[in-house]
Amino acid sequence: MLEAMSDGERARLREHVERWKRAGAELERLRAEELRSVDTREAVRQLFGVALPVRKDEHRWTTSGLVEQQAWFAKLRKSESR
Repeated sequence: MLEAMSDGERARLREHVERWKRAGAELERLRAEELRSVDTREAVRQLFGVALPVRKDEHRWTTSGLVEQQAWFAKLRKSESR
């Protein structure tokens, strides 16, 4: 396909690719900047309708949840083996 293009068309295609390379780098910079500036508490509130605890000691987890997760997996295995 490139062989059928004129020199001018190839030059325009190269310019187009270069523009997208520059745009891609700028878009990545903007994405990283936006991620750094996100208010996590507000995002969670908007997604789930609840706010995260304001203070670290406001809600203390007694476990990581791994034990409970494994218990659920065990129940699923039992129900699938029947």
